[in-house]
Amino acid sequence: MSDHEDDDYDPAAEEGEDDELGEEEDKSGEEEENVEEEEEEKLPEVPLTEEMMAECLSLLCKTGDGLAHAYVRVDLHERDLTDISLLNSYIHLRYVDISKNNLKDISPLNSLTHLLTLKADGLLINCAKLEELPYLQVASFNNCRITTTEGVSHPLIEHLSLNFNQITMVKQLDSVKLSRLHTLEMRSNKLETTDGIYLPNLKNLFVGANVIKKLEGLERLEHLTTLHLRDNQIESLDGFSEMNRNLQYINLRGNNISDIKECEKLKVLPKLRALVLSENPVAEDEEYRLEVLIAIRKLERLDKDEYNEDERQEAEETFEQRRQEAIEKEQEAEVIEDE
Repeated sequence: MSDHEDDDYDPAAEEGEDDELGEEEDKSGEEEENVEEEEEEKLPEVPLTEEMMAECLSLLCKTGDGLAHAYVRVDLHERDLTDISLLNSYIHLRYVDISKNNLKDISPLNSLTHLLTLKADGLLINCAKLEELPYLQVASFNNCRITTTEGVSHPLIEHLSLNFNQITMVKQLDSVKLSRLHTLEMRSNKLETTDGIYLPNLKNLFVGANVIKKLEGLERLEHLTTLHLRDNQIESLDGFSEMNRNLQYINLRGNNISDIKECEKLKVLPKLRALVLSENPVAEDEEYRLEVLIAIRKLERLDKDEYNEDERQEAEETFEQRRQEAIEKEQEAEVIEDE
């Protein structure tokens, strides 16, 4: 900016310009949504047909009662489908892929009570709600338009993927119904907190690339071993507790942690062995690796590099030196008080 431009600078005018820009962006966003809706309305109806099913069925197996045979796998991905009602007639299906179709309604899947794995990525659905599927173990709803975690209550599900959706809050995940769930993936949503994930048997949680600022509710995840939080907006490491006694790996790459003392809050994690803090302001500190190891002396790896014996020895010596200095200061303070 030139000196002349600096003299003419008017914050109020700039705010007005920002408001106008904001309104233009809002209008632009609304226009884009309207265009998308219009395009969707123009989509031709493509119902699932018997001919398609004949092409896409595979894996002939005995039926559950052992009295007949039926195909149990169907791969219907990228067929431009808008209607899968025909699946109501294929009750023996166990492995289903309906990804990358123009589906807004997946309720016909409710008939598939023998379903074991479901791939439903890239659909036009805004909810993953289905009736309870008693044998479903793996389900993927990535790259949809899902805004809520409600309606997922399959008693044998072990791995649930909801990456690249528009979920702002985790709620109504039934810890009793989802007692077998060990891996939950919710990368690239709009989560602001980890609160609401009350799944006591969860082992792996992937919530990178959200807008998480607060770590909340983690004390309920007693069996968690792996936690991916990269590319969020975390500044503080409050939220961990001794209840996270099985946590071994935390990825915090690309957050806003600037104070090395935050690492001391991870001392409550007895099994923590690997930590990723690269691309945080704290990683620019010259003594970064040493200070992290002093704070968490059982740590084996920071970022991509394991600690060597020399680093470990230096950390122990520095820790001991600081401990002795702290004791001496306390003693000096006591003497002064006595005097």
